[in-house]
Amino acid sequence: MVLKPVLLVLASLFISLLATPQVIKLAYRWGALDQPDPRKVHRKIMPRLGGLAVYLSFIAGILLMGQLTSPVIGLIIGSTLIVLLGIVDDIKGISPRVKLLGQVLVAFSVLPFGISVDFITNPINGDILHLGFLSIPVTVFWLVAVTNAVNLIDGLDGLAGGTSLISAVTLAVVSWTQWRVFGLPEQMQVILMALILAASLLGFLRYNFNPAKIFLGDTGSMMLGFCLAAMSVMGLTKSTTAISVIIPLVILGIPLLDTVFAVVRRYNMHQPIFKADKEHLHHRLLALGLSHKQAVLAIYGVSAFLGLSAVMLNLITTNQAILVLVVLAVVIITAANKIGIIGHKRQPAYQISSGAVEMEKRSSEI
Repeated sequence: MVLKPVLLVLASLFISLLATPQVIKLAYRWGALDQPDPRKVHRKIMPRLGGLAVYLSFIAGILLMGQLTSPVIGLIIGSTLIVLLGIVDDIKGISPRVKLLGQVLVAFSVLPFGISVDFITNPINGDILHLGFLSIPVTVFWLVAVTNAVNLIDGLDGLAGGTSLISAVTLAVVSWTQWRVFGLPEQMQVILMALILAASLLGFLRYNFNPAKIFLGDTGSMMLGFCLAAMSVMGLTKSTTAISVIIPLVILGIPLLDTVFAVVRRYNMHQPIFKADKEHLHHRLLALGLSHKQAVLAIYGVSAFLGLSAVMLNLITTNQAILVLVVLAVVIITAANKIGIIGHKRQPAYQISSGAVEMEKRSSEI
């Protein structure tokens, strides 16, 4: 019983290590190349499409798992569709509106397979609120929001892949604790799939960590966000514990918070909400003088801290969990304001980070 999960994880890791170099060649052949521009950190042409290698190893692991229930089939279909959308974007480029429409359609495609948020538990009194027809917009919003959140943080070598790996491991641990308590069979499936995804990412990071040989591209960042969001729906939202509705938000805290702060920042600075900028968390850390690797490792550390917090929230009482969440919220907002990602009284990152950008230029040329 222990051997099979270990073999599944090792197989996914091995497939990812073998597939990534081939995808690098494929990216050059298909013209899936990321060109430098003033908003980006890298200073040379880089192959993207790396998410295809993660997808192949992830799907291979799921097929080897052999537990093709309806939600698992839905996850395979949804992840395949989102990867196809990402491939088109990485090669040809598509408008944000078309990409958003595609994400929404993919989210709708998994609903018939049982991937839906059917109820939420009130963390105040523990009452269960059945969503009924509202489960459709709630589920679609969650899937699309997380898909875009992970896509937005994919700005440094290994950043989106590493934080997603940490989130996947955290999802597996939290699902394991809930499986031990409630014995839900879908929790075991989520545990295995989350570990398979983590192993696939670990193999890919061999080529994606700074200095990267390939980027995830929209193929990978959207696929990671979609899969993490879908697996959290398949597992964590099925628990009736009072804090269950909050835990996925904490697990995916880095991408979700960065997205929320981006919206607040652009609103405060009277900029279009969907206008890309160079003020995300990783940009601000570079502006403060951190090197490329230091910025990524710092965000890994915060992501791991949030992961541990999510595990702890799952093990303590509701009142204790609410207190922890309040403390977390205060610390996060204070830190975000201090480093400037909310957008108060500071120069744009590109004006104060010339040293960091020059450091990135030298790093990318190594």
